[in-house]
Amino acid sequence: MGLLKAAHFGPTVIVVTTSFILALSQYSAAGSARIAVAIFAGQLVVGWSNDLIDLPRDRAAQRIKKPLVRGSITSVLLAKSIWVAATAALILSLLSPLGIRGTLIHFLGLLSATIYNLKLKSTVYSPLPYIISFGAMPWAIYISKGDTPPFWLYSGFALFALAFHFLNVIKDLKWDIDQGVLGLPQRIGRNKSAIVAIALVAAGVLDLLLLR
Repeated sequence: MGLLKAAHFGPTVIVVTTSFILALSQYSAAGSARIAVAIFAGQLVVGWSNDLIDLPRDRAAQRIKKPLVRGSITSVLLAKSIWVAATAALILSLLSPLGIRGTLIHFLGLLSATIYNLKLKSTVYSPLPYIISFGAMPWAIYISKGDTPPFWLYSGFALFALAFHFLNVIKDLKWDIDQGVLGLPQRIGRNKSAIVAIALVAAGVLDLLLLR
């Protein structure tokens, strides 16, 4: 249970479900399920590395809902689990319809998310990994089929992902600033972050309505 919570289970379910639905536009249900399982393994890497890297800050902020802070899992177990999940993500991706090209893009997304966890979340460039990582999903699926995704699709992914970034930090904004986590949302503040998020959602909806 602790490992699932450390994987940020809610967002992971959303990403995996979205990948399955998107894959259905190109592959059978069975092939789409194999892609979704590979994406799930990759999301475990992202969520677990986030909690492991943020452990000192989470302890300082007394975020006892985090499994590592609460002690329901250990950092040693989580570190080992990250390597297992990364290996599984690679193997499952290669064996899925993603193939080599789709797997490379999948891992580009994972690399971008990991760099965010390690460094970029504390810089003005914090939105970039959201654009790269979430935009990688349609590219991985379409390119594996020998096609390219339509502009409205990957731009929509990027817009909604950016909106999530600006909304997601609001609840911990004060703690982040106090701990020196100064991504773009933290720098512009709570109110402006909310306005930016609303504008991005509106742009995403227009993207789907007008460009699709």
